[in-house]
Amino acid sequence: MEIISLAIIGLLIVISPGADFVLVLKNSINSGRNSGILTACGISLAIGVHISYSMLGVSYLISQNEVIFTSIKYAGAAYLIYLGVKSILTANAKLEKIESNAIIVKPSQYLIQGFICNLLNPKTMLFFISLFSQLISSDDSTNNYVLLYGLYIALLHGIWFSLVSVFFTSKALQKQLIKIKKRLNQACGVGLISFGVLLSIKS
Repeated sequence: MEIISLAIIGLLIVISPGADFVLVLKNSINSGRNSGILTACGISLAIGVHISYSMLGVSYLISQNEVIFTSIKYAGAAYLIYLGVKSILTANAKLEKIESNAIIVKPSQYLIQGFICNLLNPKTMLFFISLFSQLISSDDSTNNYVLLYGLYIALLHGIWFSLVSVFFTSKALQKQLIKIKKRLNQACGVGLISFGVLLSIKS
């Protein structure tokens, strides 16, 4: 029963709308499916980092050092605001295929964007601190299961956001998305800025 509960918690955390979702959506509608999937892979890799420091106990040190945590908090907020402003300023109203812009930016940039967006999100950091502090124990066999659970969450992030990218770049939706591409891009920008501002002012 505990395994099922943990699996459901992981699923709910992944599918809850947030900055990661907005970024994947923005990159998908602007530069195509592959860009969205690369963003998803970056997010998944960042989850791996969260798992690593949680398993090693670094999360506790960060949570106890206000300067370090505050620095990460504001760095993450600034990055989200930067992405949001960039999204608004570069919004394109032309009725062109979504994939046509994919060659403008190196593929690795989408991977990096997803990685940094999730890595510098203190909300994600606090989630792993609180969750893993309850799961990790002195029993090595138990911690092996905890590691597998962390890998499950990382994989779940990659799969979910890849599906989001596939869905929003499907041919059935492309005609409708192209018509509202500029507005949707601007909405994503406002969303990213909002998340950034909320992170910066939240105690």
